[in-house]
Amino acid sequence: MAQRTHMKCDPRALEETLAELERQHLTRARTTVEALAEPGTRRVRLADGRQLVDFSSNDYLGLAHHPRAAAAMIDSAGRHGTGSGASHLVTGHGIEHARLEEELADFTGRERALLFSTGYMANLAVVSALAGRGETVLLDRLSHASLIDGGLLCGARFRRYAHADAAAARKSLERSAGTTAVLATDGVFSMDGDLAPVAELARASREHRAWLVLDDAHGIGVLGHTGRGSIEQLGIDNADVPVLVGTLGKALGSFGAFVAGSRDLVELLVQKARPYIYTTALPQPVAAATRAALRVAAAESWRRERVMALVSRFRRAAGRAGIPLAASTTPIQPVMLGSASAALHAARQLVSAGFWVVAIRPPTVPRATARLRITLSAAHTDKEVDALVEALARISPQDDLGAEAEPLH
Repeated sequence: MAQRTHMKCDPRALEETLAELERQHLTRARTTVEALAEPGTRRVRLADGRQLVDFSSNDYLGLAHHPRAAAAMIDSAGRHGTGSGASHLVTGHGIEHARLEEELADFTGRERALLFSTGYMANLAVVSALAGRGETVLLDRLSHASLIDGGLLCGARFRRYAHADAAAARKSLERSAGTTAVLATDGVFSMDGDLAPVAELARASREHRAWLVLDDAHGIGVLGHTGRGSIEQLGIDNADVPVLVGTLGKALGSFGAFVAGSRDLVELLVQKARPYIYTTALPQPVAAATRAALRVAAAESWRRERVMALVSRFRRAAGRAGIPLAASTTPIQPVMLGSASAALHAARQLVSAGFWVVAIRPPTVPRATARLRITLSAAHTDKEVDALVEALARISPQDDLGAEAEPLH
């Protein structure tokens, strides 16, 4: 990665920085989606007319286009309007917000839940409310960027331990001599698909009186017998994880996030969390759609069973084909390729074969670990998964991409 330097107010400095990113195959680009090509599927039509099977979305249960969620959103928009008009603490807290918070608290088995506009803001809010100057924030080395930024911005000392290494976390807690206020981790790591050692982290944080914050964005709705996430999957008691962060824009197919915990924890966030206090509330139609999605997910357990069956199918077929997968048992299935250019090259070949799989490169992942991040959904078919594996197996050796190559993402 190009070294970050101060850029003076000079267009040439911007041009040089962008050119260096392009030289290293680290330029990002957006791809515009026009519509679903076929309702109820993961086939999308791009703005340029191409139709691809999307294997990069986090819509794990296939709820983002569910007719009940769409109908709830339309009905709510007619009654409540398309925007909340203010923050929750001014005039923006509506009846749909209140009902959704109650239902999320019930769903997660917590006393209260608090809505946020994004998962990024929820993590910033939690870390900044629970830690401050003179204290320490301890994170897994591969934690999501929002947890990292929360640790950097809250004014506390910031430390990281080796990925998924509970023993290393415990040693760091012991070295901090009781000053660690927060130990935070992803439940399911978004780029690797593996689970955190939550039980061991819970014991260590409890012994050292640190708040354990679990960002279960990729576990809620998917993992566990009833979709309660990593905690249910791992058989952990709610009391061992006092702060739970979840998102609504992944398995639940809408938008936003929440923090669930004790009454006092949520009240503290209402009083102190700047990302909550100073942000316009979600539109009520979004909350209404999420409530509908929660009901569908509860009633249609086959969606969780379906996506996990596809995970097994994909891994078996990929193993037979010699495809280099990471050790993940969740719907996130990374294909490890190493260099950024190799990942881009593979992604382009998959597009030619009719599949949209995004190449993930540094700084999103560590240097030399670029990959294809494949995500499976209950809306995929067996035939699509099998065809994807066949396309992966046919990827040709990397060409010289050159600076003129257009990144797909």
